[in-house]
Parts: sequence; structure tokens; C-alpha cells
Amino acid sequence: MSSELLEALTALEQQKGISREVIVDAIEAALVTAYKRNFNQAQNVRVDLNLNKGTMAVYSRKDVVEEVEDDRLQISLEDAQMINPVYELTDVVEEEVTPRDFGRIAAQTAKQVVTQRVREAERGLIYEEYIDREEDIVNGIVERMDPKNLFVGLGKVEAVLPTSEQIQTETYAPHDRIKVYITKVERTARGPQVFVSRTHPGLLRRLFELEVPEIYDGTVEIKSIAREAGDRSKISVYTTNEEVDPVGSCVGSRGARVQSISNELNGEKVDIVEWSEDPVVFVANALSPSKVIDVQVNEEERSTTVVVPDYQLSLAIGKRGQNARLAAKLTGWKIDIKSETDARELGIYPREESLAVLVEEPEVETDEFLETYEYEEETPVETAEDFDLYADEDKED
Repeated sequence: MSSELLEALTALEQQKGISREVIVDAIEAALVTAYKRNFNQAQNVRVDLNLNKGTMAVYSRKDVVEEVEDDRLQISLEDAQMINPVYELTDVVEEEVTPRDFGRIAAQTAKQVVTQRVREAERGLIYEEYIDREEDIVNGIVERMDPKNLFVGLGKVEAVLPTSEQIQTETYAPHDRIKVYITKVERTARGPQVFVSRTHPGLLRRLFELEVPEIYDGTVEIKSIAREAGDRSKISVYTTNEEVDPVGSCVGSRGARVQSISNELNGEKVDIVEWSEDPVVFVANALSPSKVIDVQVNEEERSTTVVVPDYQLSLAIGKRGQNARLAAKLTGWKIDIKSETDARELGIYPREESLAVLVEEPEVETDEFLETYEYEEETPVETAEDFDLYADEDKED
């Protein structure tokens, strides 16, 4: 054994972060296996690797017993005391049995062990790095594609973006740079496997944390997110600081902040509403940009009946019921939308406790700002029954 091994272990410790003791223990364990395999020995042995002296020795280990049944594993008390009078029953006697040509085998074994340990250590370091980044956003480069998955290079590891986690309206090409959300990190025989997503609501949350300083420092809190990736999303925000407008902070000057996030998500529209612990106010806010003139709450069934002006019904429901569906996901309440005329015919509106226009029209500074909240009313909806029809169609889809 030469000083070269000591130098190699020192370099590994500095460059790869692998403890020298870990590698020495692994080499000693491998040498024990190599000794038993190459010299056909079934006895118990111990390998002593002294890096400072550059020496190596193999010792057989035998238990001291009264009656020997297997002389490869046991030694009598009488014979043990001939070696050293201090031995007693149940002690272990060690005797050096290092073969003459064991150095060559030891060198080859040490090389294999070091190579394997380096590989395992690198995988372990990569795993530890990315397991701490679960539920975080990272930048990646599209490397290759197959019918089921997209493979994204994250630097030290290649992440898997399954088809189910891809935005259907997006197209990808090799060398494209994209932001992805790490959903899961697993240990496998071939190393750590990282799974990422473009559709997870957490991606939207992290993008807002990156874009909005007030969210990053905790002044504004994201309470809930409802997302239909690639099309439209809603988030609810809240702050305890009366001097801060939570919605305005997220929208930014002339809608710059929310527009930047929308661009990153391939044009996905994002509605930002203010959270409230009062379900009446929260549900009304969640149906923005439509006006709401009454919200009736059923606490037991956790459902609400919402009344909107006749001309706002299609806007409140949204294209194929999307606005109402996202509002329900955002609030966690079932939402049944009625036009003012239908509500009057059913006798549920007006009520004494009804509130006039719960949501005011947002102040719009520019046309560009308005485009962020533009709704496409491709299919006019005349009645609440039409919304039920759309809901049935969505279930069938």
C-alpha cells in the first residue's frame, strides 16, 4: 500500500465530500469478501488498513471455547492460553493470516470500492440537494422527448416531465428553457429520479413568490389557488397590513407583475382576488370580474346560492362554467349561480339582509391592464340551467 491511496482519499474528501473513514470502512469490508472468495476461507477475518503507515493485514478471528467443533471458527481455551495466558472463555483470538500475493487483490478491490463509493456518494449528494428542493421551482433545459415523457436537464440530473404534467397548449423543442416545479424526488438503482410539473398549482405559487416581493417577505399571503393549467387560474391573497393592498401588490404597476407570470405560463390568464374569512365576501370576490348582488350561505352543506344581475350571468358562470368552477375550487364552497330575474321568481331575492353589489368594478388604469382580466364570452348563457348543462358535459369529458 502506497501513499498514493492516502492522497487519493484526501482528494475525494475535499472534492466529493466523501468522508475518508467511510471509504476506508468500505475497502476493509470489500477486502474481507475478497479474501474469502479468493482463498476459499470460511473463517471469520478482519482486515486492518493503516493509511498512515501504508500497511495492510488480514487477521483470523476465533472464539475461545471449551470444546472445538470447527477449528476455522473456534480455538480451545488451552491453545488460546498458549498464545497469551490472559485469554478466557468467550474471548476472541486474532492471528495474522495475510497471504503473500494479497497486495495485488487488495489494490484491485480498493480501486473498485473507491469507484463505487464515489458513484454512490455523488448520487447521494444529488439526492440530498434535490430532496431539499421538493415543492420548489427550478430552471431547466429541454433535452429530449419520447411519447410519454419530456426530459428536462437541471444541471446535475435529468428530470422527468410526464405528459400528464405538461400544459397541453404548450409545445416544446430541444434546448428550450422552461421553469418547472419539483413534485417528487426518489432514490432508484440508477440514481436519484426527479419528477417535475408545469401544471401543479405550486408552480403558480412559486412564480408569485419570485415576482412579488410582498409575498416573498410574508407581507402578503397566498391563501388558496385554483388552476386549469394553460387556460385560467385564480388565487386568493390576504394581508394583515392595512397599508398594503394585497391584490394591487400582486397585479403590479399597469399589471406588469401578473403579466410577467402569465407570459411564463404561455398566456395563462390569472385572476387575483382578496381572501376573506367571511364566505359571503370571499365567494363574491372569487366570482370576479362579475358583480354579485347577494350570497346566501348554507353552512351545513357548505354551499352558497349567488345572485347576479341578469346581464352578468354569463360572465359569472364563464365559458363552459369555468369561472364558477374555479371560484368553487378556490373557496371550497359549492356555488349555485342565479340571475336576478330567476331569483325573484323563486322568491329567494330580495332578502332583508341582502347586500347590494358585493363586488365593485375594478379600477382600470389602461387598456393593457384590462386585457389581463379579459373574458371571452364565446357561448352566451341565458339561464342557470344552461350552466348545469355545461357542468354535466364537463363530467362526461
